[in-house]
Amino acid sequence: MRVSSSYSAKLSCCFVRSFSSSSSSVFAGRRLVGTPVFSSSSSSSALSSRIAGSQKRRSTAPGFLSFTMDATSTGASASAAEVAKKSIYDFVVKDIDGNDVELSTFKGKVLLIVNVASQCGLTQQNYKELAELYKKHKENGLEILAFPTNQFGGQEPGSNEQIKDFACTKFKAEYPIFSKVNVNGPEEAPVYKFLKANKGGGILGDSIKWNFGKFLVDKEGNVVDRYAPTTSPLKIEKDIQKLLAA
Repeated sequence: MRVSSSYSAKLSCCFVRSFSSSSSSVFAGRRLVGTPVFSSSSSSSALSSRIAGSQKRRSTAPGFLSFTMDATSTGASASAAEVAKKSIYDFVVKDIDGNDVELSTFKGKVLLIVNVASQCGLTQQNYKELAELYKKHKENGLEILAFPTNQFGGQEPGSNEQIKDFACTKFKAEYPIFSKVNVNGPEEAPVYKFLKANKGGGILGDSIKWNFGKFLVDKEGNVVDRYAPTTSPLKIEKDIQKLLAA
């Protein structure tokens, strides 16, 4: 089923059905062997160290530099240029229940697009602050679009049903949550290819680095800013308010 542009834009998983009070325990205490877990007090520094170490290892790997230069100087750059010509409103995505949703539904809204996960050390702060931002600014035209992904440390291993239960029961998420996607690699969601083509990641490359990377889109559909996973939602509030007032 496709949700057309006449859709009311209220895709919140919390209004779909009632949930068991025990559902938020689905993810308790589970992680993959070797998966990094960040405590709330050290998540930012730990993540920064991990990213820095990863970049150092990659930069010294044989052939890495030449591979990167070749990829960005041939078809990859041409493909990115073609993707960047699209509008975010051209994309259709799957909601958490598997229904098609046209992103043109959100024309005229300021969008904060976030890749989320349930077992990350950044989960508690981000989900809490996203709910706070949405409550304060949804009437003024803010929409938060959450895309679960399991690409970082296997920290979103559950089904769409489990993800929906977790976000809506534990954090009272009232904003749209979509089906689990890849945000990097050959199977990345087209909308994420578009976001990265329009707002690169700087010297560390365009790929999404970890859970809770964020993109800010204005009312005209322009990707105006990008934020690191360690940038908390409330630190973006002033930027959101400027776009809402424009």
